[in-house]
Amino acid sequence: MEEKDTREVAIAVTNLNKVYKLYDKPSDRFKEALRLTRKQYREHYALRDVNMTIRQGETVGIIGTNGSGKSTILKIITGVLNQTSGQVQVNGRISALLELGAGFDGEYSGIENVYLNGTMIGFSEEEIDKKLPEILEFADIGDYVHQPVKTYSSGMFVRLAFAVAINIDPEILIVDEALSVGDVFFQAKCYRKFEEFKKKGKTIVFVSHDLSSVSKYCDRVYLLNQGVLLGEGTPKKMIDAYKQVLVGQYEEGEGSRHSGSAEAGQNPELLEYGTHQAEILEVYLTDERGIRANAIMKGTTFSIHMRVAFHEHIPSPIFAYSVKNIIGVEITGTNTMVEKAYLDSGEPGQVKEITFTQEMNLQGGEYLLSLGLTGYEGDRFQVYHRLYDALNISVVSDKNTVGYYDMNSRISVRDVEQ
Repeated sequence: MEEKDTREVAIAVTNLNKVYKLYDKPSDRFKEALRLTRKQYREHYALRDVNMTIRQGETVGIIGTNGSGKSTILKIITGVLNQTSGQVQVNGRISALLELGAGFDGEYSGIENVYLNGTMIGFSEEEIDKKLPEILEFADIGDYVHQPVKTYSSGMFVRLAFAVAINIDPEILIVDEALSVGDVFFQAKCYRKFEEFKKKGKTIVFVSHDLSSVSKYCDRVYLLNQGVLLGEGTPKKMIDAYKQVLVGQYEEGEGSRHSGSAEAGQNPELLEYGTHQAEILEVYLTDERGIRANAIMKGTTFSIHMRVAFHEHIPSPIFAYSVKNIIGVEITGTNTMVEKAYLDSGEPGQVKEITFTQEMNLQGGEYLLSLGLTGYEGDRFQVYHRLYDALNISVVSDKNTVGYYDMNSRISVRDVEQ
């Protein structure tokens, strides 16, 4: 039997609904306001009958596709938005990392904005005085703190906003996609602060598309899709369910299926070219269980699939893939000629599926997959079809080493006699 969690409730969300009225044209809104016509709108549920219980000291993640309602529920919890119906109970002082710097006044200096934001959260001037050195040290923007924030670069603006929010010492920290800001050194500083919060037993609610961070930091995870709460559980269980949502394979109960997109992770603006004597019809990934997914857990086996149609005789087709990071650096790749895997010809009317299976040892993060179908006709190299940046691969990891990939080191320590 599962042990009951007896910790006090920090946030209770009960039967929460958020409904927006969608009008076909602005005049319909005007006519309805003046009661000149009947209902002219469609109802869109950003959240539908959502229930969540988050206990003190928990780090809870909320994941889901764009438009699933993640940010909406955080804004309702923090009081930025009002719900249409349902209840939200919050026990504790909140600091929110939602739209960083949204409460900043561009005409005020950095220090003046620190005091402005602190008093908005509920701190006295004396309390902010004590916090100020820590905030300024964390932001690390030097003498710019005395300048109007409208003169700041976007990086400086974000550093100060983050420093204020995270050093105010709240009882509950709400984080929405904010841990990916700034340069790599500032991000590392933010994550250290995040760890410090966890050790102090603070309550953290964490929304992110970075599944590696969700996996590493969260105790429990809620999964939302199109405003509906699909489930809650361990990070691994919910990330697996999220991967099924992405490709429309998530099932709930008896045969019920929530729609995801089979095109998820595919680039609608990919670059393609070639003679099209043969062409790549479909590209997709499968995880270690054989389920289509664009999020792959580091250290697991996954496969890249290409479905190829031949329109003419191709004497020696070569199938290839390459992976690069989001700034364009090619990290790895191979092809069937190098692997000595397929040396037959392709004939008109044939359709073949080529599968590359390997272990995922890339660091957690976002990557782009390119595919190629080439060959030689005599001594002449021929490109039949190439797809650049065709798919996004999200690598989920709770352990990133230095560099692009993990050598999976095994460590031993032994005593040595002096």
